[in-house]
Amino acid sequence: MRHTRTKLEGCVIIEPSVFEDERGYFYESFNHQQFEKSIGEKVNFVQDNQSFSKKGVVRALHYQIGDHAQAKLVRVLQGAVLDVAVDIRKGSETFGEYVAVELSAKNKKQLFIPRGFAHGFVALSETAEFFYKCDNYYNKEAEGGIIYNDPTINIDWVLDKEELLLSPKDIELPRLKNARL
Repeated sequence: MRHTRTKLEGCVIIEPSVFEDERGYFYESFNHQQFEKSIGEKVNFVQDNQSFSKKGVVRALHYQIGDHAQAKLVRVLQGAVLDVAVDIRKGSETFGEYVAVELSAKNKKQLFIPRGFAHGFVALSETAEFFYKCDNYYNKEAEGGIIYNDPTINIDWVLDKEELLLSPKDIELPRLKNARL
């Protein structure tokens, strides 16, 4: 596995070693020992989540606060997405900055997003199946979010604005400056 640190401390792109032949391919998508060695910290994943989205669906920008904050390891099982992590750690030198990575079934890349980040993605392919591991359980009372088009963050979602599809809940999210952190 190859690990690439991003400009945001703690966010790491993981590229597995893929073994292909005429039958198809094989790769180890998660190895706890190798994972912790590459990111330099202990993480105990306790919950797996999966979503299915049509092209243009934006699921963003979400996070959990306080004792319910979550680190995530995300990947795409089918299709492609632009995956985005935003640093919302108060006092961080990169507060409000983001990293965006295309994750796809083809490139098999994964992104590790530590606690203290908002997370979201947009489906780039006709359909996309998204999978992620969390190191803490979901808690509705600890839910937080930031509007996907916050001008201070200024995320390039790649698709035209007219192509983007958001839930009513995500359209009502506050800007970063008004978010509950």
